[in-house]
Amino acid sequence: MLKFRALIGLTLLLGLLTTEAKAQTDSVTFTLTNSTSRTLEEFYASPPSTSDWEDDILGVDVLAPGESTQITIDDGREDCHYDFKGVLGASDDGSVGRGELIQSAVSVCDGGTYEYSE
Repeated sequence: MLKFRALIGLTLLLGLLTTEAKAQTDSVTFTLTNSTSRTLEEFYASPPSTSDWEDDILGVDVLAPGESTQITIDDGREDCHYDFKGVLGASDDGSVGRGELIQSAVSVCDGGTYEYSE
């Protein structure tokens, strides 16, 4: 009887570990906020293990200063660390040109907010 209980316990433990591993590959959703004074024209997220940027997540949309949007990444990865690249448009007065902001190994595991700021 003791062996049977141990076997049941081990089976339950393996089931929990499998469920936890599966949960880690679910999509990641977070809020992206543009806290700069310029328009965020493009936004990219790629795994830190690659040197290639994925597609522009904003697509044809842009994020004006002060605006936020929900971002969902559903790439089946087991962790939730990404490199981010944001392309900011030129300032309205022309004093600052178009440019990129890159952040490496950003954790979005908690589903919170990621802010671009100058």
